[in-house]
Amino acid sequence: MASKHLLGAVATLIGLIIGAGVLGIPAVIAKSGFLIGAVHIVVLGIAAMLINLYVGEIALRTEGKHQLTAYAGKYLGRWGKHAMLIALLITIYGALAAYLVGESVSISGLFGISPAVAMAVFFALMAVLVFRGLNIIEGAELYLNIFRFAAIAVLLAFVLMKLDLQNLAAVNLQYSFLPYGVVFFALMGASAVPAVKEVLKTNRKLVKRAIIIGSLFPVVFYLLFAFAFVGAFGDSVGEIATADLGMGGYIAAFGNIFAIVSMATAFLVLALALKWVYEYDYKINRHVAFLLTCAVPLVLVLAGVSRFSAVLGITGAVAGGLEGIIVVLMHRKAAAHGKPEYSIKAPWIADILLISLFIAGIIYTVATL
Repeated sequence: MASKHLLGAVATLIGLIIGAGVLGIPAVIAKSGFLIGAVHIVVLGIAAMLINLYVGEIALRTEGKHQLTAYAGKYLGRWGKHAMLIALLITIYGALAAYLVGESVSISGLFGISPAVAMAVFFALMAVLVFRGLNIIEGAELYLNIFRFAAIAVLLAFVLMKLDLQNLAAVNLQYSFLPYGVVFFALMGASAVPAVKEVLKTNRKLVKRAIIIGSLFPVVFYLLFAFAFVGAFGDSVGEIATADLGMGGYIAAFGNIFAIVSMATAFLVLALALKWVYEYDYKINRHVAFLLTCAVPLVLVLAGVSRFSAVLGITGAVAGGLEGIIVVLMHRKAAAHGKPEYSIKAPWIADILLISLFIAGIIYTVATL
């Protein structure tokens, strides 16, 4: 029974971390070079795992069922709660805008219509579902994850047949820091850690192991995904890796369908979550909550946000960095509370390095806008 619960907890964390963000990784790594990109994946993977472990310890120290904003409010006060909310809003709005852009490319590629029409159709469908509060994928998450990983396995098999190791040898120091934001976006998973605690509420000693496994699996997966797509296509890999495989026929269509399904499910889950935060947590009228949820990403895209990887990069670096800094500070404050099943006794220098990494990522990203 314990192993079953552990598997469920690991699947919960992996399911949130490995989302549509993976589609943007090959494009940015192709520009920097695979070796530089691999360093980003490993270093940021370790940083993300530490943040997840910190959140796990905080959750175990705190009685009750809470989300990141509540933990920030409890241990850092009002400013911490508001700062975490800002990070959450940046994450969701950035992701929604990126998925609008990504869907316009993938739907256009699949059906041969203009990107503008493709985006309009996708947005209209999502808006109806969000307005009516219809989470059509609720209860089907397991099957969707099975489809997602099966589809990736098929795509990787075909892509690896085109592997050219020379594509992996290129190094471009000019773009050394470019993968940071997109990779960090794809690795963010702290918001799922409280759910891991709930899954393992009868065996909380397994929380640490579940977080470590659930955090490291995406690192290995992203390395393989980047290796395959960069190795096969080099710097010609598309902004959305699976949307333009250059193979024609069923494989090209399959790649677009995979991208469409991945981004659509992610869009719906995030949009509904944000609408419900406005509606239930902040007591905002449901019509206003709907407008706040759906209008902002549309306005961002219409205002000129037009590159999938760029939006993911900004979102990952800024929102992920802000979230990481807040979690580090929370962890320090929470150290005197409760009796958790595990405790990460990180020296100050480790936390300073983490915060410095996040600040550097924010500064670089904002400076290169």
